[in-house]
Amino acid sequence: MEQKALDALRTQLEEERVRLLAEIEEYERDGQEALSDVSGENNYRDHMADQGSATFARELDMSLEDNARETLARIDAALERVVVGEYGTCTRCGNEIPVERLEAVPSAELCIACKEWEESR
Repeated sequence: MEQKALDALRTQLEEERVRLLAEIEEYERDGQEALSDVSGENNYRDHMADQGSATFARELDMSLEDNARETLARIDAALERVVVGEYGTCTRCGNEIPVERLEAVPSAELCIACKEWEESR
């Protein structure tokens, strides 16, 4: 892989990492606010339908936060592969991952063939 392409992909990974960290921080802050509502620190009584909506929203936020954390872990792993010189190499078969795939999914650790095999299982 050309150094210019590698540098651009690394920058893209680092920018996405910063964005995800901010997103996770916001989810955590919102979660703390929701906990204060549930714990009774909120003096207002909500209607049951409002409580159901709030519960759904909290569960959705928790799911989105989990997804953001998983994506962050994949990005951190990709950045580690950059550092050790293994970025762009399939972790399963050892073949080179096409630059086009890395541009579409910078945290990709599998080549297209291995990813297709994994998804077909």
